[in-house]
Amino acid sequence: MCVTKYRRESGAGDTVGNEQVARWNGPAGNAWVEAQDMVDALFAPLERLLVETFPAGQGGRVLDVGCGTGGTTVAVARRLGPRGRCVGVDISEPMVEAARVRAEREGAGASFVRADAQDHVFEPASFDGVVSRFGVMFFPDPVRAFTNLRRAAKENAVLRFLVWRDIAENPFMTTAERAAAPLMPDLPARDPDAPGQFALADAGKVRRLLEESGWAGIGVRAVDAACVMPEKELAPYFSRFGPVGIALRETDETTRARVVASVRTAFDPFVHGTEVRFTAACWQIDAHAG
Repeated sequence: MCVTKYRRESGAGDTVGNEQVARWNGPAGNAWVEAQDMVDALFAPLERLLVETFPAGQGGRVLDVGCGTGGTTVAVARRLGPRGRCVGVDISEPMVEAARVRAEREGAGASFVRADAQDHVFEPASFDGVVSRFGVMFFPDPVRAFTNLRRAAKENAVLRFLVWRDIAENPFMTTAERAAAPLMPDLPARDPDAPGQFALADAGKVRRLLEESGWAGIGVRAVDAACVMPEKELAPYFSRFGPVGIALRETDETTRARVVASVRTAFDPFVHGTEVRFTAACWQIDAHAG
């Protein structure tokens, strides 16, 4: 089945790509750097799913796509052992710089490239594995991107990435915007076909994208990960990230205070004493370079 409907015309793709560059090299990228420890702890159960892809201490070379501040990159490097190396690639300069500092501090066999994985010229057939934690949903042209990653993978290299399932299965992720909408009527609506958090929520679409990109043995498994954060981190979390976090950067202090109070109340069902708990409903996608 042809999936060219998921591609964008070159002009539109360029525009979307430029938007992504601006977003992740500005306040959004800085927000992830500031919150890196909290985010890594929050998604630790998902990190383990990526790390366990590789036998412990067996070496090899792995690519971490959309590596952010490098938590998964460093964890995979540790798993590979001294004979291995994990290379992280991300479009965000602030996050890549933070990742380099982390790897150096922890003495990990990891290195980082600030680049767009959709178009970056990787050394052909140079990676034994490709992984990503929530880093592959932002490509303007997914087929082009996954084809480029396939080109960088050795024959029979493994691919494993995690993406969000449907919005309806992840109510925690949209609580802030639903609660803020009456106070912020200009909040942009989610576009499931645009690059973004839920762009790969359709498992059938993901299969077709990978098949057209040259990947084989595609497997899709639903993963429900129990995520926990300290309650004191909740307001900083929703006021930094997502549509509400972006919009709050442009609001006056009075509006901001009203929005934060309203949104915090909406999260009460997820608050249990000093902890916030929710389920991350994801797809684990596995494939290999056939």
